[in-house]
Order: sequence, then structure tokens, then C-alpha cells
Amino acid sequence: MGFFDLLSLIIDNLGRRKARVALTAVGVIIGTAAVVVLVSLAIGLQKNANEQLAGIGDLTQIQVYPGYKEQGPGMGMAVSVGGPGQPDPNVTLITDDTLAQITAMPGVSEVIPRDYLMAGGSIKLDRLETYPNFIGIAVKDLSTIGVQAAEGTLELSKGNIVVGAMVKNQFYDPRWRPGQPMLEPPELMGKTLRLTLSKYSQEGTETRKVIPLTVVGVTAESRGESDYSIYLPLEDLVAMNEWALGKRINRNRDGYNMLIVKVDDLENVLDLTDQITSLGLQAYTPQSFVQGINSFYLVLQVIFGGVGAIALLVAAIGIANTMAMAILERTREIGLMKAIGATNRDVLSVFLGEAAGIGFLGGLGGIIIGWSAGQVINVLAMAYLAGQAVQTGGAPPSIAVYTPTWLPVFTLVFATIIGLVSGLYPALRAATLIPVEALKYE
Repeated sequence: MGFFDLLSLIIDNLGRRKARVALTAVGVIIGTAAVVVLVSLAIGLQKNANEQLAGIGDLTQIQVYPGYKEQGPGMGMAVSVGGPGQPDPNVTLITDDTLAQITAMPGVSEVIPRDYLMAGGSIKLDRLETYPNFIGIAVKDLSTIGVQAAEGTLELSKGNIVVGAMVKNQFYDPRWRPGQPMLEPPELMGKTLRLTLSKYSQEGTETRKVIPLTVVGVTAESRGESDYSIYLPLEDLVAMNEWALGKRINRNRDGYNMLIVKVDDLENVLDLTDQITSLGLQAYTPQSFVQGINSFYLVLQVIFGGVGAIALLVAAIGIANTMAMAILERTREIGLMKAIGATNRDVLSVFLGEAAGIGFLGGLGGIIIGWSAGQVINVLAMAYLAGQAVQTGGAPPSIAVYTPTWLPVFTLVFATIIGLVSGLYPALRAATLIPVEALKYE
């Protein structure tokens, strides 16, 4: 029997019992639709979470901090046992040698030192003032670390600064009194701000130093650290810290406060994080958090898919029952087929094809219904989540239910295989019927 003859016979047999085939396929439709909707929901939630988490920082960056050795029971922070000016043996510093080691690691594209202001510092603009977060960083352009500009430039140079999008909202008037109108946040682009540094001697005498800083750029809002920070060249900030400490900073003795390690490929981030940690340093990357979230959603996809698969297995029992009844009704037909030359293989192929056909039709219907239901859920969920985002001030989600191309294909193949396996036992019974006894069957 040729393939097209077999296919024609299978279609004809399914068409003769439309109602029974349709009722049997309903179970497959329900199971397939459940798989499509539930797995699409889990994938949509994962995509939405990844988009929201992308705002926590560049996933190809690793933040490196000095390492602290664990202390014994009852002990707190590491306490230096060395003499004055000697390094603390309980702390692994980030020195120039450390920079060279990390730079030499395969996959590292750039190592960028960062530092913070170690003195009290206030910024004044006319009557307004604020106490922002200062970050000194060893890059010529902040776009290197993923910062975007809303105004001006991101290039850092001596005496110039780039301010975060929310810094202007931190300004206040120290002479404001109740009943007076509040001043609008100032526009900082192009303005010269006065930075007042202060330090105290052992006798409590205060010394101040005023440094003019020109705003050459304002960052775009990122809902992160950059929004509330003022960036300046690392050399400028080191000079401020040396004035505050009253001595020159020795990186082999004092180390760096922090490094930003840029990785050339996202796949290398976690491996490099482990390598840096093995040096005794603390290393953090947003990618480790994202990986944990993705692992959770992968488990969720398996659970949701398993729930739908249970419905498909129940439908498989219905297919097996339908095919078993079909054998009883068509016993004489099977005997006639064998009498005119049909082999056991031909009979087996016919009944397996019918069972697979029911699974295929049910799977196709389930995919259409599941995808349609997913779109309805997506519209309703997006409307609800958008309303929640407005109330909380967060970013609205881009999608709630997402159906990747592979899911309908996989589900259709899986439903067809379920039908094929369900019809295996009835098909074997039909193929092994003795022609003479089948022809005499009433």
C-alpha cells in the first residue's frame, strides 16, 4: 500500500465517524490549549522579569570590592593587627597588581577603577545646596559603563562633571521657612557649581576648600545609581581625597574602593566572577541574579507544561478507547482487507495513522484555541499591570503572555505522538486478527 493510498484511507475512515472523532479530539484540544497557555504565561513572565531586571545594570559588568576574611565566633569586622601604615591581613585589597591580574583574564575587555569622596562635601548653586553622591571613575566617556545622556556630553575632563537625572531634585533652600513658596528644581546643564569640602583636625578645627565644577552633561533617567550621582574624573576625586586625608594615596597600601570589570561576552560573566572571587575579592554581577530568576521561571514552565501534559494523558485514554471500539466495529472490514492482500503492517499503519490523526487534529485545534486565549489574557493582564505601574510609579510591562515559535510546533508534534502511542495497542490487536475469524465476526 502506497503512502498516498494509506493517507487517503485514513482520512476517509476519520471522516466516516466525525462525531466520535470530534468528541475524542476535544480532550486533546483541552490538553494542548492548556500547555500552550500555561507555558506561554510562564515565558511571558520570564521575559517581563528580564526586561525589568535589565534596568539594574549592564549584565556584562562585574562589580569588584575588597575581600574580608571570615572572623572567629563572636568577632565582628576585621581589625588590623599590623602597625600604623601597614595593610590589614584580614582584608584582600584591590591593588595595581590585582588590576593587572584581572585585566589578563581571558574575556575581560576593560577594568575601570572607581572611588568615592572621603570628605564632607556640599554643592551650592545660588541659594540652593545639596549633598550628593560623588563618584570618581577612570573613564573618558561614561557611555563605556552603559550610562546614557539626556543633555550635553558624557565625556569627563578636569574640572567638569556629569550629573544624574535626579540630582536637581535634591537641591533645597536652607533659608526656606514655612509659608514661603517652594523653589523649582534648578536646571544644571552648563552651570558652574561650587563644591565645598570640609575636614576636621584632631582638635576639632574645621578646614574648608571650595572647588568650582562645571556641569557638561546630565544623564538620562535609569532608575539606578547614576540618577543620584555626580561623576567626575578619578584624578580629580583622588586629589580631593588626598586633601581630606592629608597624605598621598598609595594603591598598594590603601587599594581601590571598587572596580568595574567589563566582559566581552555575556556567557563569560559568571565564570569570570568565580575567577575574581577566587582571588579573595568580593564580586557581584546582575547576571547572577538574572540567572537565578531564569532558573525559577524554567521550573515554572516545566510545572505548567506538566499540568497541561496531564490533560493530554487523560485524552490519550480516550483515543485508546475510541480505537478499541473501532476495531470491534470494523472486525469484518479488517478481515476483508487481509483477505484481498493487506498485510499486518498495512492494517497496523491504518489504525496508527487514525490514532495519530486524532492527536494531530486535537493538537491543531488546541494550538489555535490556546494562542487565542493567550492573546485575550495578554490584553487583560497588560491593562491591569499598566494600571498598577501608574500607581506605583514603575515601568509598565511590555508583555504578559508570550508564545515562542517553537512552542506550537513542539505541542503539535507532542499531541500527535500521544495519539500515535495511544493507538498502538488497539492497532496491534487489529493487525494480529486472523482473517477467517474476522470475516465470521458478527
